[in-house]
Amino acid sequence: MARRVLLIEDEPNIIEAISFILSRDGWDVKSHSNGHDAMEIVRARRPDVIILDVMLPGRSGFDILADIRADPDLGKVPVLMLTARGQQKDREMAERAGATHYMTKPFSNAEVLDVVRSLVGS
Repeated sequence: MARRVLLIEDEPNIIEAISFILSRDGWDVKSHSNGHDAMEIVRARRPDVIILDVMLPGRSGFDILADIRADPDLGKVPVLMLTARGQQKDREMAERAGATHYMTKPFSNAEVLDVVRSLVGS
């Protein structure tokens, strides 16, 4: 059975690129593009890994991450945070919020694949 990735990202080009590279590697990838109801999707999907953009319409990725970490059923799910902001303070904020890994845009497809694999021990 394929491992499940939930990609919460609002940029179509990034959704397409990540979905392609992970699907080609055997992952079951679903995407969602706003922060308004992202937690409902996370709860319904029960992913093995979440890739979460920091800046989303509706709610920030940091707010969503806080909800994930506070949920007893989802709190241990690995979360890869994506952001266009690469300053050290942003990285530290993500770590404090409970991000498992932090990656800045632009990134290479191979880098995303390597990180996602490492998050689930594949």
